[in-house]
Amino acid sequence: MVDAAQKPSTSDRTAAASPPPPAAASGDDGPAVTGRGARALRARQVTVVALLFGGYAACYFCRADLSAAMPMLAEELAATGMPAGEAVVRLGTLYSAGVLAYALGKLFLTGLGDFWGGRRSFLAGLGGATAFTVLFALGGGLPIFTLAWIGNRVTQSIAWAGALKVCSKWFDFSSYGTVIGILSLSYLVGDAIARPVMGLLIGQGIGWRGLFAAAAAVAGTFWLANLLLLRESRVDAGHSEARANPRNLYAAAEAAPRNVLELVRPLLTSRAFALVCLLSFGCTIVRETFNIWTPVYLKDAIGYGTGSAASLSAVFPAVGAVSVLVTGWLSDRLGAQTRPLLLCAGLAATAVALLFLTAARGSATPPGVSVLMIGVVAFCLLGPYSYLGGAFALDFGGKRAGAVSSGIIDGVGYLGGALAGGGVAKLAVLYGWRGVFVALAAVSLASALAAGYLYTHQRRA
Repeated sequence: MVDAAQKPSTSDRTAAASPPPPAAASGDDGPAVTGRGARALRARQVTVVALLFGGYAACYFCRADLSAAMPMLAEELAATGMPAGEAVVRLGTLYSAGVLAYALGKLFLTGLGDFWGGRRSFLAGLGGATAFTVLFALGGGLPIFTLAWIGNRVTQSIAWAGALKVCSKWFDFSSYGTVIGILSLSYLVGDAIARPVMGLLIGQGIGWRGLFAAAAAVAGTFWLANLLLLRESRVDAGHSEARANPRNLYAAAEAAPRNVLELVRPLLTSRAFALVCLLSFGCTIVRETFNIWTPVYLKDAIGYGTGSAASLSAVFPAVGAVSVLVTGWLSDRLGAQTRPLLLCAGLAATAVALLFLTAARGSATPPGVSVLMIGVVAFCLLGPYSYLGGAFALDFGGKRAGAVSSGIIDGVGYLGGALAGGGVAKLAVLYGWRGVFVALAAVSLASALAAGYLYTHQRRA
């Protein structure tokens, strides 16, 4: 992961050339941990993954609620006299404000995890999601909705980086791909479960306030579990220290950073890191568009009912979860250096699937075709995408700067994702959903070209 333009020091080259110490029979431990100690560590690691998985999946209940409730919120605003088109644009702008706040939090707040620890960041993100979701449910107009949604997204912005920081302290670098692949499923599984549950609640006559209250209850339960059971590192639990990738940008200095500039300089001067950030920008535009607008698209353009549209929108995260597993397996089989190639192929296929969606129009389209093509987009996009702010981030940042590395990658991505709210709403109003999908196809194709360039750059390096 060290850039060709960044000449490593002698100590960097030595660290990169020297093989890591042999692992114990457990596969993830130093040689001093064997037998009962290895089994105890493995059990604690399973617990850590379960806590982080459940907690981060719960965060997505506090995101999917707005998407599922969007048609009802639009109808409520229209009932107050606001034109229907304006109501959609205002809600899209609200969503964009939240994504922008999330992006800024990723860029400027995630580094806190490298100073005060990943556990605190994770708990703050999950607790903030709970509190601000309750505030949204109690609100009665766009000003409170906006405040609550922005607060929700700002606090959630540090949760993923906190989870990665905890992982870097609990797992050796040789396990990053598997562990982060599993954790990457958390937001897809959380989203995939939340949407049909909320569709069921809508079908039972529960209004949008009930959806937000249910989401807050789920997140609050997992916040309490993590508060009581999660520990910062395996050293805190009496085990040996985890080993970072010896090729990370901080391999020569694993001590805690003295200041922010020292923390971020190696990342900001890496050309490969900049390319990953650009890929995150493009991929997040496409991903966030489907996250927020799929229920509205299925209802308004294809003709499904509100509850059915909310439930069927789960196809995007559900198929994405399968994609993460398949892409992770391919990455392990073909080698980590093939990740940019997987991104390139997936994004090119995404562009083709989006062009197929431009032809889907209401009764003229056979039932289920639009849902099928949304699943194809999810399969081609979300698996490769999941490694940008995960395995790539820890490969660049190691234990020393894993949180800020993930935060910058995701933050740049969500700057692009901010366009998925108000920007996509305006495109849909002016040019219809066909115009939206053509624009997304262009973004996907440009991102595929960037992924191809990243692969050739790394080969030269």
